[in-house]
Amino acid sequence: MEKEVKKWIEKLEAVKKGNIDLSRDEDLSIALMNLVSLEEHFYFTAMKTNNQNYLEMLNSVRELRKNLLGRIVKNPKGEEWCISKHLLASSMRLMEVGTKELSKKNIDESNMFFQKAFDLYSLFFAINTNMVEAKELSNLDKEEKNKSSMLSKFSLVIKKIVDCCKE
Repeated sequence: MEKEVKKWIEKLEAVKKGNIDLSRDEDLSIALMNLVSLEEHFYFTAMKTNNQNYLEMLNSVRELRKNLLGRIVKNPKGEEWCISKHLLASSMRLMEVGTKELSKKNIDESNMFFQKAFDLYSLFFAINTNMVEAKELSNLDKEEKNKSSMLSKFSLVIKKIVDCCKE
């Protein structure tokens, strides 16, 4: 496991030399999460109020989200565009559930949701920094049956390389 994590860190170091600002992308990814959430809220508000104006706002926010997502998801292969959007949306929702559990003092439950959110968030970056290719993902899945999960490994790498506080 340590060997694989080291290999991924080396890949990401090479990516960083190509002028990819992971700190910027981390901030942008959080903004994207919120834009996806806004799309959902505009949709539900339109349905609840029967007011078409909310669907127009949804469309405007969607166009902004698509434009900004393109700054991170470059040259998507297969369905990486949609995968990326759904990884961010799922991560955000799990963070929100974790926060609600935390406010109810359900610490173990909240930590479980937070860890799953971070694992998905890490997979988003693993895919979009080309840390791992699609064929590697399928091989890893087969190898990881009795070991720590592939998502946990990505989380270890992301913890080491993404720092939103770098200016």
